[in-house]
Amino acid sequence: MTGKVTLQAMKEEEYRVFLTRLVADYAKEKVTAGTWAEEEAQKLSEQAVLSLLPEGLNTKDHSLFSVREEQTGAQLGELWVHYRAVGGGREAFIYEIIIFEEYQGKGYGKATMQALDEEARKQGAASIGLHVFAHNERAHQLYLKSGYVATDITMKKKLE
Repeated sequence: MTGKVTLQAMKEEEYRVFLTRLVADYAKEKVTAGTWAEEEAQKLSEQAVLSLLPEGLNTKDHSLFSVREEQTGAQLGELWVHYRAVGGGREAFIYEIIIFEEYQGKGYGKATMQALDEEARKQGAASIGLHVFAHNERAHQLYLKSGYVATDITMKKKLE
């Protein structure tokens, strides 16, 4: 049985590591999805991320967390959430959630989603939204098991 997780505010040095990994991973995901060409992906990814986090850790309405194992304090992953007004209420939107590879498949993803549920309620959110790349089946399954439902599906067909 996996231990409980806690969400701790990300520290500046953790943020720098997070940002470097995030930009590279997002570029790779966009190339895999066929959205960006490989030669432009790194630059476009950096621009996209920095436009969303212009003040870094201090960007208004954004929360960046280190996901930690409660008992040991080991860092298991990272979580980036944005809070926004939607339809007269407040919604949390997950921009990034990652459980580091060595901790995957041990229930930490599900525990992180449950911890986020609690955190989002404390922040006055009535719902949590997210985007998942279609090729990321593992994440898609985690979200379904956590109670998420598809609200919008974009599809694409490549022509020969």
